[in-house]
Amino acid sequence: MLKPNENPPMVWPQEQSISDFDGPWWVAHTKSRNEKALAWQLVNHVPYFLPMHWKASKSRGRTIRSLLPLFPGYLFFCGGDNERLAVLKTNRTANILPVENQTQLVRELLPIETLLRLEKPVLPHQYLEVGQKCRVIAGPLMGTEGIVVQTPKETRLIMQVDMLGQAASVEIAYDMIEKIDD
Repeated sequence: MLKPNENPPMVWPQEQSISDFDGPWWVAHTKSRNEKALAWQLVNHVPYFLPMHWKASKSRGRTIRSLLPLFPGYLFFCGGDNERLAVLKTNRTANILPVENQTQLVRELLPIETLLRLEKPVLPHQYLEVGQKCRVIAGPLMGTEGIVVQTPKETRLIMQVDMLGQAASVEIAYDMIEKIDD
């Protein structure tokens, strides 16, 4: 188990936003439980995005907090053939997925990066095929589109990454969203 300061940065280079990265995007489908180790190997060499979330669990009466990948088995990276080859040479990937729609991927990942930089709790969520689409009308996610779900305690905005068939969710105030008419 890693201490919080032993985890790799979620974005490398840390001072840049993923929207500033140059080159095509790729998705590394990692070998089981190799996301963080791959990220550490890419630091200083390949720009990447590894969104992570905190999970608390109890063991023998103690609460243990772990930083886990938001999308288990995947790491997003940017670069040309040299960077792709560097990722393959780590021996931590099962496959490298090309990104057909570069703009769409960045548009889907950018709100997640924004929330993580603001240290807002983002949780993995089941990918949804149907549901009410909405748009955020205020705050740091203004303009972001997603699907709203209501739980007994809160309203959550589901942000989907279509290429992976996975999603993330964040708690959101009902007055910060508006319905999108189809």
